[in-house]
Amino acid sequence: MARYTGPKTRIARKLGEAIYGPDKVLAKKNYAPGQHGLNRRKKTSEYGTQLREKQKAKYTYGVLESQFRRLFEKAERTKGITGEVLLQLLESRLDNIVYRLGIAPSRAAARQLVLHKHIVVDGKVVNIASYSVKPGQIVGVRERSKSLEVIENSLAGFQHSKYPWIEWDQNSLSGKYLHTPDRADIPENIQEQLIVELYSK
Repeated sequence: MARYTGPKTRIARKLGEAIYGPDKVLAKKNYAPGQHGLNRRKKTSEYGTQLREKQKAKYTYGVLESQFRRLFEKAERTKGITGEVLLQLLESRLDNIVYRLGIAPSRAAARQLVLHKHIVVDGKVVNIASYSVKPGQIVGVRERSKSLEVIENSLAGFQHSKYPWIEWDQNSLSGKYLHTPDRADIPENIQEQLIVELYSK
């Protein structure tokens, strides 16, 4: 599956946020990458601000442009506020649910677990990272994969209670997707209305 595999710190510096988690380089160099990054003072246009939010959302959830566009079009057709529905669709992706459950330390790692058939949905192996999990479905670790070091390390000390839309069962190493998360519960710092404005041009 195609995905961004370039330097993550460069993207985080470009966006000015640690979208991939704590970043030591970003902490020291909180300015755009490149030879003239520190001296760039050009005011960002309205379009540039909107584009930046879209890029932030894409890189945060690990979605490419064509996938992101399809999700936006689906959000437009769905009842509700388009921007919020878009984030809810991104949150319901299987790789994101695996990450939120603490089974993997990052969305990229979660995607790998899914692709390598370590994850089951309602007891059946699903190896499609973009699979849309529905409320009521149970996402868990495949029986023969429960002893994987990456999963054990990720789950160690993970606080599952911080996401009220999922319910974790430590005994079975699985979690139930209770309901679509409310916008207030989604922790990502994304101004989704700017993305809607961008696509509405």
